Amino acid sequence: MKIPNYIFLILFFFGSLAVAQTPQEKQKVDIKSGYLEKKPEFPDAIIYTKDEAGQVYIVHEGIEMWCDQAYVYLKENFVKAYGSVRITQADTINMRSKYAEYNGNTQFAFASGDVVMKEPKTTLKTDTLYFDRIKQQAFYRTGGTVIDTASTLTSRIGRYYAKDKKYQFLSNVVITNPDYIVNSPQLDFYSETGGAYLYGASTIESDNSTVYCDRGYYDTRKKTGHFVKNSRVDYENRILYGDSIYFDQEKSFASATNNIKVLDTVNKSIIRGHYAEVFRAKDSVFITKRAVAITLRDNDSIYVHADTLQVTGKPENRIIKGFYRARLFKRGLGNEQPTSGKCDSIFVDQKSGITKLLRNPVLWTGDNQMTGDTIHLLSNTVTEKLDTLKVFNNAFLAQKDTLGTGYNQTSGERLIGLFHNNELDTVNINKNAQVIFFSRDEEQKLVGINNTTSSNIQMYLEDQQVRGIRFIKQAKGKVYPPSQFPENARILPGFNWRGEERLLTVEDLFKGKPRPVLPKINGIPLPEDEGEFFEEMDEEELDLPPESKLKPEDLQNREDDPKQRTRQSEEQQEGKIKNDSILEDNSEENK
Repeated sequence: MKIPNYIFLILFFFGSLAVAQTPQEKQKVDIKSGYLEKKPEFPDAIIYTKDEAGQVYIVHEGIEMWCDQAYVYLKENFVKAYGSVRITQADTINMRSKYAEYNGNTQFAFASGDVVMKEPKTTLKTDTLYFDRIKQQAFYRTGGTVIDTASTLTSRIGRYYAKDKKYQFLSNVVITNPDYIVNSPQLDFYSETGGAYLYGASTIESDNSTVYCDRGYYDTRKKTGHFVKNSRVDYENRILYGDSIYFDQEKSFASATNNIKVLDTVNKSIIRGHYAEVFRAKDSVFITKRAVAITLRDNDSIYVHADTLQVTGKPENRIIKGFYRARLFKRGLGNEQPTSGKCDSIFVDQKSGITKLLRNPVLWTGDNQMTGDTIHLLSNTVTEKLDTLKVFNNAFLAQKDTLGTGYNQTSGERLIGLFHNNELDTVNINKNAQVIFFSRDEEQKLVGINNTTSSNIQMYLEDQQVRGIRFIKQAKGKVYPPSQFPENARILPGFNWRGEERLLTVEDLFKGKPRPVLPKINGIPLPEDEGEFFEEMDEEELDLPPESKLKPEDLQNREDDPKQRTRQSEEQQEGKIKNDSILEDNSEENK
């Protein structure tokens, strides 16, 4: 039965009067347009249907609603809306669905059926959505998708904070972008900036890299991030670890601070320090603050340290450069004595197996000290064992006499040493060679001091000690009785004993160098506890009209849903662990 227009006007007039209330009363929903009718089967409802003027239009305290048909329960101050439902709140929320409910007393809305909620920069799609106007929060727990200007975010549980323009996602959170995919168990996303905070074991995967962290921030639009707590970046053949990592995907760049480790998976090497920069596109690593490169060769570790280390080149042609106060150490296997060196700068070509000690270098192999303008140390690229030693210009070899009487010394223009099983076996001194050698008999009694000049000298070593000398084109010299060779003549020109600088342990790489002052890392704390979306209350407190499709259990938090990790929950967990530890200690003492 169609109700005459004059009756509609009378009802609308008295309906409008009904909204004039005392401040303590709830403001009633206001139906602005629509074709009105009553149906006997719905005695408590006034039904409004769209007409030729347009959809049913309803307003309430700043919220507007349009739909094809509305069931309005004036006594309950409650609306059920059907067909092309749209709900807007100023310029912050625009929500569409097939069905919606709105409770004017609690200002609580519920939408279902192809729900789409839009705010200025994102669009949320879900099956079922709850919206609390008092809290200014929306919530879903049956799966949802948020479409951002740059990415698409999906999760099983989501919560939107309209005031902060923040989404809080829980359970299987995924951000999909043409250039990367983010996975996280808990993620806060700010729609204004595109910033995402990751909580829990999270990953960011792209074609060229994978980021891992337990706590981090990622700008989904600029593709930059900051990661702390178990953070690392995996490139194709390098893995970067650090207490704090900055990452720029567009520039293929990452930097790390404090307790750095860069693992080269191809060349079996590790670089450590406290500040590092990695340029993936340039195949370059720069590291400072107690920087040390460790390479595994022949089941032994070779350590290279300098104030600054730079590693460049493709995996098959890695180059290590060390600048300022560089040091080298190789421990040696079994009974091998360590090999170590010091210089101003160092150069290592891993492909050719050559190590260059540059500017004021000194090298020790066993008890033999070698100095010169430049020192080259070559390894066999197949066996990975030390092969050849070359000292260029002002070459000088010295070792303490076995009983400490003096120093065995050899000098010349160039020195070439040959290794056998990583120990110096033969030494050739070429051009203007000189030698001072303390000769002893089988009982180690000093029998003479050899002081000879020759164009070339060849020395033979056993257990790193000189056992024999061969002179080529001897010029002059002889073996002097000890009493006839004065003390002041027992040192060759250019002699400089640096034995106190010799590296005997790995720790000596940093001997005499102060520990760097490390910056304090500003972590990313867990979010504050903002409470559950649904308030814990009895059914009679819910103010849920009997006409609603919702049941009381729909407006309650579920025990089996994953809970948000917050700063407060973490503190409670840490407190529980501490208390359990105290109780366990007390129990052990009582035993």
